[in-house]
Amino acid sequence: MRPFPFLSRPAAPASLLALAVGGCLCAAAAPASAQSCQFLSPVGGNGVTPIITKTIGPGNPFGRPNWNTDFFVTQPYSSYKFFFTANSSDPNAQYPVQGYMKFSDGSNLEVINTQMSPPIGTGRMFGPFPAVPGKQASQMNFKVGASDDPNALGFSYRISVQGCN
Repeated sequence: MRPFPFLSRPAAPASLLALAVGGCLCAAAAPASAQSCQFLSPVGGNGVTPIITKTIGPGNPFGRPNWNTDFFVTQPYSSYKFFFTANSSDPNAQYPVQGYMKFSDGSNLEVINTQMSPPIGTGRMFGPFPAVPGKQASQMNFKVGASDDPNALGFSYRISVQGCN
């Protein structure tokens, strides 16, 4: 039995080339096989695109704020990638970006916690973040902006998440 039965295909052979160079043993790894990644569907999305566009607004005391977005994990993956692109930017504002892996047991793991001042149209990939052994991922969560950062209000962005094997 393979140690990670949820992987959809066997891992690439771990062939190593050992070289003796001046009394030093050096190893060069063989190239790894390419990952196969799929976009995850956003919770509450329109079913047409896995890419969500949002504008940071003030927190809503009567409902959920718009800066928190979940993406469904419908099958096991070996890693996850988070994608962020700025649609607008204020050069004087710092935009808090957080990402979480959410698990079926109700726990979560923060994988992104950074401040950004991205130029318009600039994107960034976060990850890949490996799956957590012994945990079943249920959702990936992207949070951009916060109610305690008034300078981030009005900032527009695009986000998406991929699961990879």
